[in-house]
Amino acid sequence: MYLSHLKLWNFRRYGSKGEIDLSEPDLSVDFKEGLNLLTGENDSGKTAIVDAIKTVLKTSSNDWIRLNEDDFYDDTNELRIELCIKGFVASEAKHFTEYLTTVFSEEDAVNELHLSFTASKSEGKIKSSDVRAGVGDGRILPADAREYLKATYLRPLRDARAELIPKRNSRLSQIFAEHRAFKDRDDHILLNIYKEFNEAIESYFDGKDSQGNPLTDDQYGKELKKSIDNTIGNFFETTKSTQLSTSSAQMRRILESLELSFSNSINPGLGSLNRLFMASELVHLSKEDWTGLRLGLIEEIEAHLHPQVQLKVIRSLLKLEKTQLILTTHSPNLASKVPLENQIICRNNSAFPMGHKYTNLTKAQYVFLDKFLDVTRSSMFFAKGLVLVEGWSEELLIPIIADRIGFNLVDNEVTVINVSNLGFENYFSVFSRKDGRSMGTNISVITDCDVRAYSEEIVNSNKEYTKVDDEQYKKECASAVIAIKEKYTDDVKAYVAEEWTLEWCLMKSEVLGELFVNTVKKVHLNGNWDDDKELQLAEKLYKKSLNKSEIAYQMVKTLTEDKKEMDISALRTDESMKHIYEAIKNACS
Repeated sequence: MYLSHLKLWNFRRYGSKGEIDLSEPDLSVDFKEGLNLLTGENDSGKTAIVDAIKTVLKTSSNDWIRLNEDDFYDDTNELRIELCIKGFVASEAKHFTEYLTTVFSEEDAVNELHLSFTASKSEGKIKSSDVRAGVGDGRILPADAREYLKATYLRPLRDARAELIPKRNSRLSQIFAEHRAFKDRDDHILLNIYKEFNEAIESYFDGKDSQGNPLTDDQYGKELKKSIDNTIGNFFETTKSTQLSTSSAQMRRILESLELSFSNSINPGLGSLNRLFMASELVHLSKEDWTGLRLGLIEEIEAHLHPQVQLKVIRSLLKLEKTQLILTTHSPNLASKVPLENQIICRNNSAFPMGHKYTNLTKAQYVFLDKFLDVTRSSMFFAKGLVLVEGWSEELLIPIIADRIGFNLVDNEVTVINVSNLGFENYFSVFSRKDGRSMGTNISVITDCDVRAYSEEIVNSNKEYTKVDDEQYKKECASAVIAIKEKYTDDVKAYVAEEWTLEWCLMKSEVLGELFVNTVKKVHLNGNWDDDKELQLAEKLYKKSLNKSEIAYQMVKTLTEDKKEMDISALRTDESMKHIYEAIKNACS
């Protein structure tokens, strides 16, 4: 069985004013069997989702979970959480026979367990309901059934060291106590070993070895006990004597005395201990004789792990069978390696599963993204705005242009994604939903109209370049711009260069034209750039010999150093470059 669905009303950031309407949850999100990765910017609601699940199911480590006023949305006085659990096999369903709901379809009949939890506050006091099972409010789910629903939870920035050392009620002892190696074993071999050890302790303080023979070289223990007995005799009757021993042989105490560590390793770091702790929790989730819910909730899975180790861990988790995991992360590194279909993007008080049932991505696009969605591009899952560009030139220039015209991309949480080609749709379709919901990400696509201002002809075995009629050129550019923009929707806006390419626009720019030409002359020393810059640029664009990325880098360097006070605000009305300004403005709005 697995957690299939979560609905929230007025829980944390997921809420609305007025009475709770059961037909309109403030959050409704599906989960997959296997691994689910919750991504999104800070304060997007990832932790709220995990905490809502914990509130209903509780945890195998018996964490103290209690609602407070901050759990209620805004100033509302009532909240509700609903969970749906599916995928039962017979050995699991037997624990909930009276509480299951059978859902019929044309193909099959499926058993579902619907759980609900409500809470209200009044005059500063919070009243929580019991967990109920069934459609609507159902019936109270008894404690013995709830034991089979507890989730395994690892908190963010977890103190793995404290969880692995001997102590009362240690997490390690809890995990081991539930394993068939120790559960309900009153005749366990360790109990006998512990009894023998305890008898050996008592014998030492009697001056004897474990066989009852006198110790010839160590009677200090006996001397210590005799001193205690003499003192005790002064307080009680002289016949009173003491006994020194360890605690009685109980499995719980034996397990609480265990420590899990690495062999031949001295003082391992937090990253290693964190992995060790996660491994022990997965042992708990993977118990072969367990017929309850196998659900792991791990917040900030990347905690204390460097990028390469993150990849090892996530690769291992993706291979797990019969175990459902719901993870939260701020790591683009992890987002780039987990298949997109296993991710849920949290933003704008909602959660968006990225499976094929929910997005307008094609199967081919899923394959493409799983292959080419690297760490840099995965940062789009955490951004409030996106600027998608064709290549390195735009990726280098746009951040400094944005900063100079009053739109700092970092402050506005906007990411520039270099798609390295014209395949913009492979990326922006991630945000296109089958249900038509907007994910609230402002997406700008910057591209060229790609209408050539010069023609190329071979004359006497030589290539010659002739300028196209200016009126014809502008007409073709205008038509190309309209055609390109028509391919995009209101959610994704295209900003098209009304000239041949970005470099052509830079050359003709009233604001950046001089800087561009001076930079090109330094990068490409040969050529008559002073007298006929258009012909020189056209020839290099045709031959694809223009070093675009180096030119862009040098321009950024000049704007950062020699011309750091240069005013480029006039780009807003620059006929050649205003599309760049408009694209940045849209992404930052």
